[in-house]
Amino acid sequence: FKVLGNGGVKRGHAFKSHILTKKTTKTKRQLRGTAMVNERDMASVAKMLPYA
Repeated sequence: FKVLGNGGVKRGHAFKSHILTKKTTKTKRQLRGTAMVNERDMASVAKMLPYA
């Protein structure tokens, strides 16, 4: 996780660490990079990041 200047939180994608042979190339490509934490999850993520 990384807290951004606008208050949003950046996260990595799940399902990208192992058992990749059965996943399509398109799926693996789309799981690269980062995504933003949904606003509904921000309260629980903020509790997990005490210094953010």
